[in-house]
Amino acid sequence: MTATEWKTEWTLDRTYRSSSGEVRWAALGAPDAPPVVLLHGTPFSSFVWRGVARALADRHRVFVWDMPGYGASEKRADQDVSLAAQGRVFGELLDAWGLTGAGAEPAVVAHDFGGCVALRAHLLHGARYRRLALVDVVALAPWGSPTYRLLGAHHEVFGQLPPELHRGLVREYVRSGSATGLPPQVLERIVEGWCGPEGRPAFYRQITQNDQRFTDEIEGRYGEIRLPVLVCWGAEDAWIPVERGRELASRIPGARFRLIEGAGHLVQEDAPAELAVALSGFLGDG
Repeated sequence: MTATEWKTEWTLDRTYRSSSGEVRWAALGAPDAPPVVLLHGTPFSSFVWRGVARALADRHRVFVWDMPGYGASEKRADQDVSLAAQGRVFGELLDAWGLTGAGAEPAVVAHDFGGCVALRAHLLHGARYRRLALVDVVALAPWGSPTYRLLGAHHEVFGQLPPELHRGLVREYVRSGSATGLPPQVLERIVEGWCGPEGRPAFYRQITQNDQRFTDEIEGRYGEIRLPVLVCWGAEDAWIPVERGRELASRIPGARFRLIEGAGHLVQEDAPAELAVALSGFLGDG
């Protein structure tokens, strides 16, 4: 396998039938190691966690999954892929993985709207975590980049774009999440998931179904969180300002804040080594 192939090779080899469709997932590391679950955001998939997941797997059992409507998981026209649905599905997966009993609670690391999913599962559905790391997350109103809001407001128009124009739109949108620039093969791997007969409608479906009410329902409860929390943020995040990360950390009792210099919203791609070190230190505490 060449260096380029290794950087883009990523396969989820297991399947779970959730209430919102088939979920593809995988587990890395020793089965008896402390469990860690990674949650992706939009418009991404677990693919963006590949480098960090491999690094953490040296000392942890790392669970990765593509949410319904994303990546390798099922995409269909009548599918509920809202943040509310993803929170419920996450709880289902934790139970299926055996990570719900006393002493079996995992550490959770969430990016972008994966943060909202993890927070909803914890605050609304009783999911229990050992630790929680929030990386450039959707958690405080208002949220959604200008592009995201534009696509949501005019999804019927954008959904009619010819395939190549749609691909170009998605490419530029994804590109803007990185401060350092994504390697072409990585960029195209992310973009490809949103093209084709299933991917194109799925791209607009997930945007139109997500709404600020899903964070409004939990935003006032962050002070109730009683577990170790680390908030990491890319210093050059052009999608969600750093100030939002600092504010989030201030609302969670005892939360630490860690700035990742030189990284944009896609910290996993811009600074994977720095993020992995920060997460390893946090997950290994106490």
